[in-house]
Amino acid sequence: MTKVVISGTGVFTPPNSISNQELVDSFNAYVRKHNEENAEAIERGEVEALAESNVEFIVKASGIEARYVMNKSGIIDPDIMAPRLPQRSNDEPSILAEMAVDAANKAMARAQKKPEDIDAVIVACSNLERPYPAIAVEVQDLLGIEGFGFDMNVACSSATFGIQQAYDMLRSGSVDTVLVVDPEICSGHLNFRDRDSHFIFGDVCTAIVLEREETCTAPGAWEILGTRLITKFSNNIRNNFGFLNRATPDGIGAKDKLFVQEGRKVFKEVVPMVAELILQHMKDEGLDPKDLKRMWLHQANKNMNDFIGRKVLGRDPEPGEQPNILQEYANTSSAGSIIAFSQNSEDLKEGDLGLICSFGAGYSAGNILVRKRG
Repeated sequence: MTKVVISGTGVFTPPNSISNQELVDSFNAYVRKHNEENAEAIERGEVEALAESNVEFIVKASGIEARYVMNKSGIIDPDIMAPRLPQRSNDEPSILAEMAVDAANKAMARAQKKPEDIDAVIVACSNLERPYPAIAVEVQDLLGIEGFGFDMNVACSSATFGIQQAYDMLRSGSVDTVLVVDPEICSGHLNFRDRDSHFIFGDVCTAIVLEREETCTAPGAWEILGTRLITKFSNNIRNNFGFLNRATPDGIGAKDKLFVQEGRKVFKEVVPMVAELILQHMKDEGLDPKDLKRMWLHQANKNMNDFIGRKVLGRDPEPGEQPNILQEYANTSSAGSIIAFSQNSEDLKEGDLGLICSFGAGYSAGNILVRKRG
C-alpha cells in the first residue's frame, strides 16, 4: 500500500483575543442587569436569579485563559453577547473560505506545494455557514486548485475524520495530494449568557496537506501509520439549529438552537471511550504506548486530556508530552488538536512516534498515529 504523509500544516488566528476577565466582566454585567430587571419576579419565585461567573471557576473547570474570536465587540457587549459579522454579498468570499485560504496558504508553503499540486480540498468543521455551494469548492476556486472539493461535519472530530478520508483516497491512488481545512467560528453557536459554557469556545482555522510519500519534498514530514474512527450516538452534546427551524417557529430562539451539553456526563462517558480507542488502535498496529513521544489531543478541557494521558501512558504525562493550547485558544472544536500538532511538533526527531486525537459530539472520536520522517 502507498505510504501517506502529512507534509504541512497552517493556522489562521483571528486578530481579536478575549481574556477570561473581559468575558466575566461582560457576563456579570448581564447577570446584574437581569436580576435587577426581574427583582420582583425573582422575589416571588417566578424567575430564577442568575449567578455571576468568575475567572477562577473558568480556569479550574477547563484550563482556558483566553480565546481568539472573529468579532470581539459584540461578544463583550452585555446587551448583545454574540459576534457581529457583517453580511457579505454573494460576490465576496465567505468568511469561512477567507479563513481557510489563509491557513491553506501557510500549510501549502510548509509542504512546498503549489495550487496545481493539490488534487482535492476537504473542508471539515463543526459549523458550516451555508449548506451549499460547498465551502470546499469555494476554497478550491479561490486558491486556483483543479480537481474537486467537498464539505463534511463530524463536530469536534471533523479534522481527524477529514484526515481519514484523505488518507483513504491517497492510499487507493485516486489522488496524489489533498488539502484538509478546518475553519471554526465556534463563537457563533455559543450561548454567552450560559454560565456553564460561556467561556468554552474560540475561533480559528487550521489546514493540513497530505500526500503520497514519493511526492513529498518537505523536510520533517510525518508518516501516517494508521487511522481509527469511532462514533456512538449521544444527546449529551447537541445543537438543534438547522434549516427546519422555520418549520417549527415555536422553537426559534430556544436555548437548544445554540450549543448545549451535559458536561459531567460527557466527561464520564467520552474519556474512557477515547482512552480505549487509542490503546486498542496502538495494540492493533503493534505499537507500545510507552514509545509515544507526544500526544496532540482534542483541546476541549485540560482535565479530560490529563485523564486520557494517564490512561494511555499509565502515569502522569510529563511536560511537553501532551501540549495544551487551551490557555490561548480555548476550545476550537475540530481545529484544536491540529493547532497543538502544528505548534508543538517541529522539535521532535526522526523516528519519533506521536498521535493526533480528536473527540466530541456524536459521540465521535478519531485517532491518527504518526511517525516523524527525516
